Formats: sequence, structure tokens, C-alpha cells
Amino acid sequence: MQSQEIVPSSIALSSSAKGIAATELRPWGSFTVLEEGRGYKIKRIEVKPGHRLSLQMHHHRSEHWIVVSGTAKVICGEEETLLFSNQSTYVPPCTAHRLENPGVISLVLIEVQNGEYLGEDDIVRFQDDYARTQP
Repeated sequence: MQSQEIVPSSIALSSSAKGIAATELRPWGSFTVLEEGRGYKIKRIEVKPGHRLSLQMHHHRSEHWIVVSGTAKVICGEEETLLFSNQSTYVPPCTAHRLENPGVISLVLIEVQNGEYLGEDDIVRFQDDYARTQP
């Protein structure tokens, strides 16, 4: 009897696939784009202990953050919140926000972006620990 290889449809690449996901390093940690489509982008974000992203906002997108592991200190508008594994928050467009890891282990979260434009250049930095603030 001849054996045949069966490939489940759930792992087959679709015609819109853009290749293997690449991880981009940042001073605060890293992110990997897991999936991208019209009007949405899904990222895995890892923040090193004691580090934080810039205080920033986006004109053209909202973001949902879901904590996978670790502790997230979130500033969204005037509110500051601590989030733990399996907790989430929503960041509306045009809202100043910041993500920080106050813990001793890496913070891992999933970010779901929604909007008409999802480019990495849709960012206004108000404060940045790594001197990336715009003039």
C-alpha cells in the first residue's frame, strides 16, 4: 500500500500569505507580525523586564492588547491600569498610550490593530526612553 502525505488545510499557506513572520528588535524588546489583512494586523509583542514603549498615539488605528504572560502597566489617556495574564484592554485612535513591563519576567502580549492605515509610521511620540521622540 502506498502512503500519502496529508496536509491539513489549517496549515496550508493561503495565496495572500506574505511569507514567514520576521521578528523586529527594539530597545524595549521585540515584535512579530503574526498575520496581516485589509484593515487589521496581529502582532506578538515582548517587552523586557523594566522596559517600556514610548508614550505615543496613532491617528489611523485602534489597538486591543491581550496579556499572554507577565504583567503590563498600561497608560491609556488619563487612566493607568495593571493587567495580568488573560486580561485585555482597548486603545482608541488618537489616544495617548504607553505599555510598560514593571515585572521581573518578560511581558508577552498579543496586539490586534484595526484601521484603514496600519503603517509603522502612524505614530506620534510624546516621550521616549530611547531618544526616539519627534522634534
